[in-house]
Amino acid sequence: MSEPPEPADRRQMRASDADRDKVAEVLREAAAEGRLDLAELDERIDALYRARTYAELEPITRDLPAQSRAAAARPAAHPAPARRIGGRATSSSAFAIMSGAARKGRWTIGERFTSGAFWGGVEIDLREADFAAETVAISAYAFQAGIHIIVPEDVEVDMRGIGVMGGFGSAAGSGTGTGPTIVVKGFALMGGVSVTRKPRQQRPGELDRSGRPGIEE
Repeated sequence: MSEPPEPADRRQMRASDADRDKVAEVLREAAAEGRLDLAELDERIDALYRARTYAELEPITRDLPAQSRAAAARPAAHPAPARRIGGRATSSSAFAIMSGAARKGRWTIGERFTSGAFWGGVEIDLREADFAAETVAISAYAFQAGIHIIVPEDVEVDMRGIGVMGGFGSAAGSGTGTGPTIVVKGFALMGGVSVTRKPRQQRPGELDRSGRPGIEE
């Protein structure tokens, strides 16, 4: 009679998105209570979304009062259409200090894009943008300010930031799964980082959903 298999070590198992959310909440509360400064918070957020097993996540909250569990890998993104992918980035940052800044219209966003706002506002409009890679990482830091990202229907959004006395979230919902993916990480302190979805205008020469080519306006 064969012996039953030994139970797997739980620490080596992959965890769920719900586990990751619990860890993010622990970090948010620790920052709000003054247990973590902003630099430490950013480092631990990065570690949180690199972790894949319970064992990898344990050190992130080991010195904090609350216990947490490890993060899980997100599903792989769908391949993006080549027509919007590739090329040299025309912009890799946008900052606003007691002012406003915007990136919109026809432009190419770099594989890594950094945005910061202090007593001001930044708008990042990706509806007409091209992407230097299938997955673009946007680091967004808002201090008593706002950073607003607009995406079209086909872009997938992966939010990985934390709001401390502020908001860090997406109202975009799920995309069609046929376009690029943006990963938004960072934090908002007494401010907000938000993502919304709006229809993408058809480019000249492209086929619309009915198969008709677009016309230059």
